[in-house]
Amino acid sequence: MQKQVKMFTLSTCVHCKAAKRFLDSCAVKYEFTDVDLVPENERKAVLADVMKLNPECSFPTLIIGDVIIVGFQEAKIKAVLGL
Repeated sequence: MQKQVKMFTLSTCVHCKAAKRFLDSCAVKYEFTDVDLVPENERKAVLADVMKLNPECSFPTLIIGDVIIVGFQEAKIKAVLGL
């Protein structure tokens, strides 16, 4: 069974786009939030959620099961997903 995958991303971030492409190429289902496209009145709460996981608030921030991965780290993502 595939672990749940959630990402916090930016719509303009090349590393975020690369992470999405990689997961797509591996047929991994995931949810993502493009933080820069969240309505302004909700963005502060979303950023607070990201900072709980990744105090530097950098992107992408991936949550795979109970593992947090900061940045597009293909080898680590593969290992955590068992690919």
